[in-house]
Parts: sequence; C-alpha cells; structure tokens
Amino acid sequence: MWDIRKRRIRMITTGSRRLKGRNIVSNILKGRDFVSLNDFTTEEIWQIVEAARAVKLRIRAGLLDRPLEGKTLGMIFTKPSTRTRISFEVGIWQLGGVGLFLSADELQLRRGETIEDTARVLSRYLDGIMIRTYDHQDVVDLAANSTIPVINGLTDLLHPCQALSDLLTIWEKLGRVRGVKFAFTGDGNNNMVHSLLIAAAKMGMDIRVASPEGFQPQPEIVRVAEQGAEETGARIMITDDPIEAVRGVEVVYADVWTSMGQEEGEDERLNTLMPYQINRALWQHVDPGAIFMHCLPAHREEEVTADIIDGPMSVVFDQAENRLHAQKAIMALTM
Repeated sequence: MWDIRKRRIRMITTGSRRLKGRNIVSNILKGRDFVSLNDFTTEEIWQIVEAARAVKLRIRAGLLDRPLEGKTLGMIFTKPSTRTRISFEVGIWQLGGVGLFLSADELQLRRGETIEDTARVLSRYLDGIMIRTYDHQDVVDLAANSTIPVINGLTDLLHPCQALSDLLTIWEKLGRVRGVKFAFTGDGNNNMVHSLLIAAAKMGMDIRVASPEGFQPQPEIVRVAEQGAEETGARIMITDDPIEAVRGVEVVYADVWTSMGQEEGEDERLNTLMPYQINRALWQHVDPGAIFMHCLPAHREEEVTADIIDGPMSVVFDQAENRLHAQKAIMALTM
C-alpha cells in the first residue's frame, strides 16, 4: 500500500532525496477526476508530484509496484498523439493494469451517441478513462456523467498532465517550486500556457507570459490564476515584451507556434511570433543557471533555436520522461 503523509509545503519543497525507495499510495484522491489543476488544492498537487517522484525512483531501482492489478483504463483519442498514448499505455502496464486504445472511429461518438451515454456505458466496463480531445467541454461532460475517474489527457483549453510533469521537473532541477521565476514566450493563447498559469498560481511560482496582441492567454484563465495567486503569493505578468518577461528568470518555456488544426495562415503566425523566439540573444537576459523547457514536439529555428533546445540548459527530455511518472501517480491515486 502507498501512504502519503501530510506535510507542510515548506517541508515538501526542501528536496526529494528522502523519497528514494519509498512506496507511496493513498486513498485521499480515490475516485477524483483530473480535469484541471484548479480542481485541486496546493497540498493535493504536491501529494501527486511527490508520488510521481517516488514511483520514478522506485522503478529506477528496479522495483515494480502494481497497485492497479486487474484495473482497466480506457484511452479515448479524438486528437492523435505520440507521447500521450505511449506514456499512458506504458504507465498503466507498469502499475499492473491494462490500457485500451479507443479512437474516435472505434466509438459511436461520430455516429450520434452522446458524451453522456458514452460515459455511463464506459463506467460499467472500465476503472478509469483518459481522454485527449479538442473541445474541453467534452471532458467536463464526460467527467460529470461518469462514475469512474476521468483524466484530461489534453484539450484545446488545458493540458494539466503536462503541467504536472513540469512541476516535477522544476522541483528536480531547481530543488524547489515556490518562488521560482518562470517565463513563457510565444503564443500565449494555448492549452499549455493556460495550465502553466494555473499551476504557477497554485504552487507560488512567479510567472510571466510574453505574447503579441491577439496571442495572449484567455482572460478568464488569467482571472482564475490571479485568484489562486492571492492565496500563494504568486505573481503573474502578461506582457508583449519578451525581454521584460525573461529578465532574471530561472525557467524559460516555449511551445510550438502552430498547433494541430492551426495550419491555415501559418506563415503570418510565424512572422508575428518571430520576435518571441528563444535564442542566444534572448537568453542573455535570463538567470545564469536557468533551464529551458518545452512540452514537445518542437520546431527548431521557429519557437526556439537548436543551440538552446539541444544545449546544456535544456531539460526537455527529462520533461518528456516525467510525463510517464506524473501520469502514473495520477492513475494510481485516483483509480
């Protein structure tokens, strides 16, 4: 069994070495949906991050825990993915369960069956559902009508699994999360920025988003983040000046400028966003020990130059690995 002991935030953020070899499980989040990080308290998010770190250390030590023996995860994909499918399939297998890949073509959703009916039927067969789709409301409706946990693998509005793995990566690399100065430059009106704003506010990070007019985060997401920041002391800046955003920060983050479904008008987008490229000139303004992060896939020489993403400051493949461990923690704690 896993046993998460409640700790104060200042104790959780002091380091991760004491977690080595410890097997963590709890019923504290059992049955909960994972739709948005805003649905969780700061302490609950830390419990998931801590569990992810513990399970990562245990599997590296050759210890394979199987708390989900006999459990089945249905994985609904209406939006294709490489990392999401592989990390969830490997993750549920390592936890002792089975993952079923369910494409939109294999379900009745495209032939008129409602999300509500799909949720009720799948709840009779499965122990958990992961969905990666376009419309965020589909995830909300699925969760509202399911009697089993629903995990948001990505929507056009939010990407909470990636943001959770990013918190784990920052903690591992910098030794803390609270008080970290974090900057994102580029297209700020996307699911990654929205989830990072919520994550930063919940965890007490100072976050700055630099985007041109027309590419800034959705105002309602900024308002949600500002409400969370009131409790943790996080500071939020939305600006159109990339130098102002990255000056003295410890983490610099980028995402692709043209996401799936945005191919129309791509040349115009690239021209507008080019001043926000993360390159050597912009990197001169960051903290000397800063790290570069990217959720991948990356387009080198667009949102970031090759010398940055392939340089010693880059932790993008550690991020990619941590998706596996973060998602295992989510599945184990909710399922």
